[in-house]
Amino acid sequence: MLDIKAVRQDPQSVAEALNARGFKFDVAHFTALDARRKQADIDSQKLLAERKSASKKIGALVGQGVSVEDAKAQVNATLEKIAGELDALTEEARQAQAEIEDLLLGVPNVPVQEVPPGSSEADNAEVLRWGEPPRFDFPVKDHVELGEGLQLLDGEMAGKITGSRFTVMYGKLARLHRALTQFMLNLHVEEHGYEEIYVPYIVNRESLLGTGNLPKFEADLFKLRTDHDLYLIPTAEVPVTNIARDRIFEDDELGVEGIRFACHTPCFRSEAGSYGRDTRGMIRQHQFEKVELVQFVRAHQSMAALEQLVGHAETVLQRLALPYRKVMLCAGDLGFSSQKTYDLEVWLPAQDTYREISSCSSFGDYQARRMQARWRNPATGKPELLHTLNGSGLAVGRTLVAILENYQRADGSIAIPDALQPYMGGVGELGG
Repeated sequence: MLDIKAVRQDPQSVAEALNARGFKFDVAHFTALDARRKQADIDSQKLLAERKSASKKIGALVGQGVSVEDAKAQVNATLEKIAGELDALTEEARQAQAEIEDLLLGVPNVPVQEVPPGSSEADNAEVLRWGEPPRFDFPVKDHVELGEGLQLLDGEMAGKITGSRFTVMYGKLARLHRALTQFMLNLHVEEHGYEEIYVPYIVNRESLLGTGNLPKFEADLFKLRTDHDLYLIPTAEVPVTNIARDRIFEDDELGVEGIRFACHTPCFRSEAGSYGRDTRGMIRQHQFEKVELVQFVRAHQSMAALEQLVGHAETVLQRLALPYRKVMLCAGDLGFSSQKTYDLEVWLPAQDTYREISSCSSFGDYQARRMQARWRNPATGKPELLHTLNGSGLAVGRTLVAILENYQRADGSIAIPDALQPYMGGVGELGG
């Protein structure tokens, strides 16, 4: 959530910054709501002063010849009238404040200055390319053809069990999927200093509000049919980031570089609005797995932490020798809660293009304000909002797709990257 003080101070500047990402902030509506709240507060203060003054009038009325009983009755009648008006004004101020908060819950984060302008992914800025896409002297197959040819991938069976956008994996392919998860977790924990964490795969509404998934993206979620507002997680970002909700961390708890968590979970997404897109294979599924990286840092560490985080995700691709490119998202392509995002896009030979495999973002204090996630600054002794970051390190299914396609051989077998062979019991290929 945006800082309401900053919005009040210069709503027009906020509107202009949000316009860069294609969001229209209704300044007039916000100003009217805030004026309504402010006027109710002013009127309440006046009534409180009247109440204080009225309470002292009994003696004055008695001095004017009014009986004590009549004087008390007059004053009590006045106080009762004021109390009723105060209740009405308190409710008016509360309602106006609630409407302001509801309005701000639907307002995305403001991009930082270095985010390039633009309205779509076509305007994203390429930062670098790593590795050379492989060249094949045989017809390239996609991951579905390869997996089905080895009888290790079965979308038809998944459709029978559940429906479209699910997959069944067998044997060595299932083991390779597991190997990727273990490889990523070990890398981030042992080399990058993350603490591994296990979290629930079901979250409540408050958790999704805290990270910005609600109220805007409810259609993208799988909601459980229970008496409670419970949802399957769209990513580990939600439960892990909510570790900091309604907490004040002491400075020593953050350490030098902040708190870092690495978490492996399944992810569940309805893919609302993506009808007809990537329906073949494992690119866009309702259920997939990720190793998520989440960080809580001090405000001044936020941008440097983002550069480090995206570097940690890049290391996975480099160790697997998968060609990729890094892009900085333009304002119009940013996620709802993000103030700056890098996407990593891996090369997929069958599509002859780069496809997103990781998105790494800094949210500034946007999520922390919604969650009241804070740390105590020892210099002042006062709590301050944390900055939160997260990124995929990596999406396991898409990494598997990239390995199948980039490491394919003419006979349909798949070479296994050297970095993964220890996790495969020394197995060096699928098929062959």
